[in-house]
Amino acid sequence: MVEEVLKYLQISKMGTYVDCTIGYGGHAHYILEKLSRNGELIGIDKDGEAINFCKKSLCSHQNIQLFHSSYHKILKILSFTNLKKVDGMLLDLGLSSAQMDSTTRGFSYKINSELDMRFDLNQNLKAENILNSSSKKEIADIIFKYGQEKRSRIIANNILKMRPIKGVFELVEAIRISTPPRKRNRTIARVFQAIRIKVNNELSILESFLSIFCNQLSIGGRIIFISFHSLEDRLVKHALKKLSFEKKIKILTKKPITPTDEEKIINGRSRSAKLRAAERIS
Repeated sequence: MVEEVLKYLQISKMGTYVDCTIGYGGHAHYILEKLSRNGELIGIDKDGEAINFCKKSLCSHQNIQLFHSSYHKILKILSFTNLKKVDGMLLDLGLSSAQMDSTTRGFSYKINSELDMRFDLNQNLKAENILNSSSKKEIADIIFKYGQEKRSRIIANNILKMRPIKGVFELVEAIRISTPPRKRNRTIARVFQAIRIKVNNELSILESFLSIFCNQLSIGGRIIFISFHSLEDRLVKHALKKLSFEKKIKILTKKPITPTDEEKIINGRSRSAKLRAAERIS
């Protein structure tokens, strides 16, 4: 959703912007093209592989600073740059294609690998740790809470029966024998989503960021959120409504913006994306 991001950010050539989840630089490249030498982009990502990639792919730009960190640490990150306010932020909460297509990270249920699912490879906790050490109730609760999967208890029971589970296809099999064929892939996707969210503490980190981001925006500064599942979008929606009620921001998207039909064809993974934008007004 590059065009939509650029439209709502309204980039000033000399402005300062933060790509809170820079990933492999998809949006960052276009933001940097809009900036002059006096503008600046700060890129943040928990994935060290993504940061290393951006160091090479964006090396021709002198006005970018990269941080291997989590976006909810925005206060600390800005203190390193001697900035107090920025003119815009982008938070794209989706997985990158490189992460999904990795043969070692375990994000995709279509590629057999170790059950890792960590954004930050320096983190100790992996998906297999959760699946092999948690109780049946804990696993069922994770699947139900973060994946909104009704068959969570049956799936958790079969996971326990098959332990130890080390690889992606072993988890897929535990889900397969727990579910009817109809819409099975959706169930598998929901379970993988749930475990990934738990491994990376994604919703708590998002909530932490939502409680502080507004103060880091200049008056007139804008923020864009791109979410890919209802749990994230709900948190963003409610946080923006609260800030709007407090007259701190103006919501720019009455309803979330979704990808065009053309983009959905070109990039099937964008189908579930929802974009919300807001501007700080006081």
